[in-house]
Amino acid sequence: MNQKHPMTAEPDPGPRRDPITKAGYVLEFDEDFAGERLDTSRWVPHYLPQWSSRAASAARHRVGGGHLDLRIEADQAPWEYDLDGPMRVSNLQTGLFAGPVGSDIGQHGVHSQARVREEWENQRLYTPHFGVIEMRAKAIADENCMVALWLIGYEEVPEHSGEICVAEIFGRDVTPESAAVGMGIHPFDGPALRDDFTRVQVPMDARLFHTYTMEWTPDRVSFFVDGRLRRSLDQSPDYPMQLMLNIYEFPTEPREPAAAYPKHFVVDHVRGYRPLDRPANRLRGTAALAD
Repeated sequence: MNQKHPMTAEPDPGPRRDPITKAGYVLEFDEDFAGERLDTSRWVPHYLPQWSSRAASAARHRVGGGHLDLRIEADQAPWEYDLDGPMRVSNLQTGLFAGPVGSDIGQHGVHSQARVREEWENQRLYTPHFGVIEMRAKAIADENCMVALWLIGYEEVPEHSGEICVAEIFGRDVTPESAAVGMGIHPFDGPALRDDFTRVQVPMDARLFHTYTMEWTPDRVSFFVDGRLRRSLDQSPDYPMQLMLNIYEFPTEPREPAAAYPKHFVVDHVRGYRPLDRPANRLRGTAALAD
């Protein structure tokens, strides 16, 4: 007589995840730029201000019609000439960590001579640890400009200094037929990471709205443009990170005439999704969206 072996249950693999449909994820950071003002419970409207000043690091921007318009304007001063020359930038970031005035403690301190110049309140507005980050935006075909969405470590621990670049587009690389989209990881002082960054040629007019997505898991970071996988890296920062959204100008001398300004980076939305099996990130000024 044949004796049947008892059935054994397969282990539950957990929710199946798909960064395109967002199956296995829950939306927790939903920035559609509604209204007429920037939500400062979500964004610090400065660029790495600890290494500069409030005035020079302030973002030039407008919100309206459901879009964010990050700008470089004719009268805008360099971010910090002693560190980056005439570079100008308008940036929003979802966190800020800096040490006392005069110290070299702070995020993304890539310049050895950088020192904290003004006192700042540390803020963790949105600092995810794994998940999906997505942006829908228009790039700019200006040879002196670059637009980007990237993440950096909150960096309370100095080694948590890595960067994930979701999308970086130089205007000189934009044509009506294609654009080179930078994507990848930079370790900086993060010993657990290795540098792996490249520009992927994508057949699209980046001056129109396109969607740039990054899926960040414990063992892999993957990059998508308009729902199509473009790169996947077998490494992953294992610590909280904040969003950096910006337009840079690397001006030539003499500077362009005032009629060439403002220069625009138009963003339709920025969204963050966490895995269903991860705890919610608490956002200052607003509760994380419910499951």
